[in-house]
Amino acid sequence: MSARDLLQAGPVAVTAGIDVIATDLEAQGVPVTRVEWQPPERCAAELGRLALRAVQIAEANREAVSRMNAARPVLVGISTAAAELGLERGSFLHAGPPIEWERMCGPLRGAIAGAAMLEGVASSREEAERDAAAGAYEFAPCHEHGAVGPMAGVVSPSMPVWVVEDAETGTRSYCTLNEGLGRVLRYGALDEEVLDRLRWMERELSPALAAWLATREDPLDLRALTAQALEMGDEAHNRNRAATSLLLREIAPALLASDRDRDEVARALRFIGSNDHFFLNLSMPMAKAIAEAAAGVPGSSVVTAMARNGTDFGIRLAGTGERWFTGPAQMIDGLYFAGYGPQDANPDIGDSAITETVGLGGFAMAAAPAIVRFVGGTSELALQTTLAMYEITCGESEAFRIPALDSRGVPLGIDCVEVVRSGVLPQINTGIAHREAGTGQVGAGLVNPPMEAFEEALRALAEIVTDRSEA
Repeated sequence: MSARDLLQAGPVAVTAGIDVIATDLEAQGVPVTRVEWQPPERCAAELGRLALRAVQIAEANREAVSRMNAARPVLVGISTAAAELGLERGSFLHAGPPIEWERMCGPLRGAIAGAAMLEGVASSREEAERDAAAGAYEFAPCHEHGAVGPMAGVVSPSMPVWVVEDAETGTRSYCTLNEGLGRVLRYGALDEEVLDRLRWMERELSPALAAWLATREDPLDLRALTAQALEMGDEAHNRNRAATSLLLREIAPALLASDRDRDEVARALRFIGSNDHFFLNLSMPMAKAIAEAAAGVPGSSVVTAMARNGTDFGIRLAGTGERWFTGPAQMIDGLYFAGYGPQDANPDIGDSAITETVGLGGFAMAAAPAIVRFVGGTSELALQTTLAMYEITCGESEAFRIPALDSRGVPLGIDCVEVVRSGVLPQINTGIAHREAGTGQVGAGLVNPPMEAFEEALRALAEIVTDRSEA
């Protein structure tokens, strides 16, 4: 029935959860459509307090999204974690919110043990685990040092790191180089093959990439490259094929024209060319730089970080400073490699959800329908997922656009208030790590954060906003 037909038919009522009104209207002969609804039980008091300040929060959120849209992440260099992050011998960064050794999952323990062996502070996995349990090592989240790390996200002093800078603010972010798929340190694998690859990346690959960057007149515009990759079918989290190819086009001519050893150049280009995920470790610090631009906006409910350590899932808000709000890391619903299944999987892990935090990854699946072959689902699901994410965000990206939606900007600025109010959780697509150290990746799929983290953040924001208003 059309709107005109409804008007000509006379009064029509829609009631939501109040039966007495519906009954009374029906008794008067008014057509009634009953909708089952009731106010959300989650944080009802806090939602009410924040509703009284909705105008101020909306203004703060507009400022946060404006800052994210203004960010200009560019690649300015490659260095080491020791030089850039101040890491010392026996110190390690990891993905997700803070966690002690006793609560760490298998992949994270394996990655730390492998990194300890790489740094020479332990001669075996057993020694590394024994020293870690005895408190010989220092641990801290990557996010608390301006860095991000995929999966276990372990960073140790000698590891090469990309250096990304927001040209608008000068803020820098960092990430290690991508090792490829399969048995790699970030999934907790730590045998000699894994460590030899990391040593080669430090010895050969990093200097080759530094030589390439030295030939450039201007820093590499990561935002522009990622925007182009979205137009080519990437979503910049689990599908980076186009972005890696575009990056290789930037690197290859300069290295081939250099006086570097031909065999070294060939190994570097072959490694990058055979690793579709190589750009992931650039999309992540790029996203970190964009999200960090919104940090510190008073009263804003925009999420500036989502991160997992395999045990806990943590978020941060623009209006609550550097405080973490956590809940249990969730199990991933996905596709498994041959011989593996849900019984082998570790809960959600990694800092790579920073891509979803700025509208990429699971939020941009409509731009990458082929991603469903890797994480499960259908092309229609990819489209509907992106559309659903607009419901919990307060803006759209000016840079990252989706061709299938008439070049509409990806959903930007996850609104914690709207997540709790609606019950709609952010959608993340991600890899699946084996629950035991030493095995590696066993699949990929889709996962949501725990609502508890958003509820905790909402309570803190309500307290801050109320205190500020009363003052």
